[in-house]
Amino acid sequence: MTDDITRGLPAPPPSGAAALPPGTYAGQVALVTGGGTGLGKAIAAEFARLGADLVIAGRRADRLKAARDELAAVPGAGRVTAAVCDIRDPERVAEVFDAAQAAVGLPDVLVNNAAANFPSPAEDLSPNAWRAVVDITLTGTWFMTREFGRRHLAAGTPGSIVSIGASYAWTGGPGFAHSAAAKAGVKSLVETLAVEWGPYGIQVNGLVPGLVPHADMTEAIRAGLDQGGGRDGHDAQPARDGDRGLGARQPALRVGAPRELGWAATFLASPYARFITGHTLVVDGANWQRRALVNPEVTPVRAQLGRGRFTP
Repeated sequence: MTDDITRGLPAPPPSGAAALPPGTYAGQVALVTGGGTGLGKAIAAEFARLGADLVIAGRRADRLKAARDELAAVPGAGRVTAAVCDIRDPERVAEVFDAAQAAVGLPDVLVNNAAANFPSPAEDLSPNAWRAVVDITLTGTWFMTREFGRRHLAAGTPGSIVSIGASYAWTGGPGFAHSAAAKAGVKSLVETLAVEWGPYGIQVNGLVPGLVPHADMTEAIRAGLDQGGGRDGHDAQPARDGDRGLGARQPALRVGAPRELGWAATFLASPYARFITGHTLVVDGANWQRRALVNPEVTPVRAQLGRGRFTP
C-alpha cells in the first residue's frame, strides 16, 4: 500500500517527441545490433527520428525486414539498411561493416544491444549454455567494438560506442551467473576502451535499462505486467494502491518506456555528450539502488525457478 501523496515519477513525453534538436544525426550512420526487435529497435527509432542513416543487424532476416520497413517510415529517418549477422563470427562482423560502408558509409555510432540470457541456477548451466550467453553478450560485443574501433583508428575519424549493460554487472545476478559475468565484462570494456581510444576521438559508454517492457520479454514478466505494471512501456502509468504489477515494485511506481532508453542512447552518442566517456548510465528509476528496511527471507534460486534438489 502507498499513502495518498505517493504518485511516482511522471510519465515521459509522448512517443514521437525528440530529446535533441531535429537533424542532430543528419549525415551520420548508426549501427544497432539486435535492432530488429525490442529495445534495439526502439533505440534505432530515436536515431532515425534525429536524421541518422541506420544499419540494423540481427540473426533473423524476417524480423530485420519488418523492422527496416518500420524504421524507414519514422519521420526524419535517413536511409535504413539491414544485415543478417551472428556477432559471434568475426568474419561476418567484418562483412557487415564492409556492406554498411558500401551502402551508407562507415558507421559513426555503434550500439551494442545484442545479447542472450535465460534464468538458471549456476550448477545447472552446461558448458554450451554458458558459452551461448557469454559468446553473444561479451565476445560478440567485443568483435563489433573491435571492428568499429579499428576502422576509425585507420581512417583517423571520431566515433561513439554505446554498449547495453545490466545493473548486475555491479551487484552480481543470482540466477544469471552467465549473463552477469558477461555484462561485467562489457562494463569493463567500456571503461578500458574509453581510456585507450579517447585520444583518437572515440567515445565509449554504457547504458543500462531497468524494467522496460517490450515484445521480447519472457512470459513470466509479461504476466506480472498484465497485473498493473503497464504492458508495453508506451502507456506505463504510476501504480495505484492495490496494484500488484511490476510497476508497483519500482521506486518510480511505473515501468520504463522504450523511447526513454532511446533518448538516453542518442544523447550519449551526440555532440552534446562529447566529454562523457567511460561512463555507464543507468535508466531504471533508481530500482537497482533499492533496499528494504528489513530484508526478506532468502529463497534459493532453485526454489524460485521451481526446481528440485540438484542431482549431477
